[in-house]
Amino acid sequence: MNEDEQRGAAGEQAESPGWDAINGALSAIYPDVEPFHYGTMIAYRLGGPDPLDGVSVYKREEPIPHWHYVTYGFTELHEKESKTTQVSGFGFELTLRLAREGEDQPPVWAINFLQNLARYVFSSGHGFQPGHHLDANGPIEADRDTPITAVAFVEDPELGPVRSPFGEFRFVQVIGITADELDLIKVWNVRSFLELARTRLPLYVTDMARASLLQGDELRAAAELGVRTEGSSTGHLYFESLVWEEQRNLLKGNSYVLQLGANQAESLARILTGRLMHDRSLTLIGSDTEVMMIPDLQNRIAEVQDGLHLYLNADAVAELSRRLVAQEGQFRLETMNTLTIRIVKTLLRDPDGNVVDTIG
Repeated sequence: MNEDEQRGAAGEQAESPGWDAINGALSAIYPDVEPFHYGTMIAYRLGGPDPLDGVSVYKREEPIPHWHYVTYGFTELHEKESKTTQVSGFGFELTLRLAREGEDQPPVWAINFLQNLARYVFSSGHGFQPGHHLDANGPIEADRDTPITAVAFVEDPELGPVRSPFGEFRFVQVIGITADELDLIKVWNVRSFLELARTRLPLYVTDMARASLLQGDELRAAAELGVRTEGSSTGHLYFESLVWEEQRNLLKGNSYVLQLGANQAESLARILTGRLMHDRSLTLIGSDTEVMMIPDLQNRIAEVQDGLHLYLNADAVAELSRRLVAQEGQFRLETMNTLTIRIVKTLLRDPDGNVVDTIG
């Protein structure tokens, strides 16, 4: 089905300047190439299940055989709807480069995955930008035994910024990564890791069959050096079980208990060092509260409107980083006796809400 037929099937008008702007950018690297195109039959705003109007996929041979997926729908395609004139829609379209494994047509699971990412963006209002990362909590290709369980985001290495009649946008590429690579990115940053891995991931192609890049001693050593010298770019961490409470004592003064889930305890330990030891704060975000950890010379705790501020000196940061483990338990900091940390079990659930694993 060609693009005009797809637009007609989706009930869209023939003139789509935003759509044409995407095609114009693609024609620069794919002149006279007809892509595979997968459109939606019912537009999202008319009650259809898929937020994206369509996904085009180009077959590539260089630098390695792969499929190049490009979305249509994060930007404004047919008319200007937002009040921001400088930016079209969310300001980006997603791309994904997937290593070919002998198939004649692009795997459909990748299109469904891009639609799932779109559902998150459209429901939350939060877009993706280069430098972001996301844990899929399982293989990004469902029902496949693969270590690729998370994604990072980077500017597409071949598609530059575009100006359409509805505003500017850029192409943000999704890259499949492993769980240990995600852990490293959290305590370091996406850009530095991908720069280090560039020779191993040509054009940042996602290879569902590859092993972790960190299995190689040389790359891991270089990454650990980067973590120590640059620190972490992760300024926020989300915790489902984040809770704090004040304990009043007329004789000893008030103290606080901070509750954390075991699943993220060890990541928090490494990120704390990468943030506070580099004079950067770190904010923990729960369902209804926030806890900001702030480097300071003196340890103290302050209640604020939206949560808690923990001011920690180097000794407290070092102790907290050392004692945070993925195990249910509770301990009071020796360097800051007004703060107790409680670690609770994390229950991992499948999409149906069933508990499939317990951490801690």
